[in-house]
Amino acid sequence: MSELPNMAISDHDHSAESENELEATELSEENILADYDEDSDEIELLHMRLKDIPSLGLEKFPNIKKLCLRQNRIARIEGLESLTGLMDLDFYDNRISRIENLEQLTDLESLDFSFNTIREIENLEALTRLKNLYFVQNKISKIKNLDTLTDLINLELGANRIRVIENLNNLVNLEQLWLGKNKITELQNLENLKNLKILSIQSNRITRIKGLEGLVNLEEFYISHSGINEIEGFENNLKLRVIDVSNNYIKKIENISHLTNLEEFWASNNQIDDFEDLVKLRNLDNLTTVYFEGNPIQTENQTTYRLKVKTYLPQLMQIDAT
Repeated sequence: MSELPNMAISDHDHSAESENELEATELSEENILADYDEDSDEIELLHMRLKDIPSLGLEKFPNIKKLCLRQNRIARIEGLESLTGLMDLDFYDNRISRIENLEQLTDLESLDFSFNTIREIENLEALTRLKNLYFVQNKISKIKNLDTLTDLINLELGANRIRVIENLNNLVNLEQLWLGKNKITELQNLENLKNLKILSIQSNRITRIKGLEGLVNLEEFYISHSGINEIEGFENNLKLRVIDVSNNYIKKIENISHLTNLEEFWASNNQIDDFEDLVKLRNLDNLTTVYFEGNPIQTENQTTYRLKVKTYLPQLMQIDAT
């Protein structure tokens, strides 16, 4: 009998708590920027179910340099016109389908549209100071309208619907290009990217390594999960430090013994079946890491595999994940 009143009181308390929580939520939405001073230079509104930008009243914060609106429900870019000093704008994981209303933000250096539903690269011509531009996981099918962005250092276009590498000729300062998880069939139109250091093009439909001749400063090259049968095309890429050709159809280690700066060679899950191939890596004094697991030399020699690799390549510090 004595438990009943307690239960009743408990239910009443929960009801009151729910009402208080609702009021607090409404209050926090109304005063979402209450904790920020008007001279704040950085505002971060993460995962707050925001649906629009104008209602935030960002014009009250004329000194903002960095605005992060990650993981919200924003569908339209608007209400940013007054933030002409903005340098970093982050729309990661929203519901934006169109790039618009950014013309005034000419100081922008970093712009992130990853995980949205954008189909077309457009309306960025005025943002000539951009250094970092991210479009991971959108619905972009064509690389275009980037000609004026000559200061760009890092361009991320992974997980889109791109079929052709094109329209990058003006991006002469580009150092990192990320094109993984697209529908690209050929390495092409890269010759102007003399300053490129990182090229990531894994999980595409490429069957040959070619078209890298102009990339004389390339340091890292990732082409795993493709349709490569042969290691080739690295004649001019003498600064390469990392090569990842994992998850392809390669049978022989070849055409890399001249890459004396090579530090890491990833070739897991291919068809390499002869330990004698490792001799071709012996003169690479900087090579400290190799991945060969999933090749016949590992799957058919599990007890002796590591010892044999170490015998052939005494300079190694790491074999596979160990």
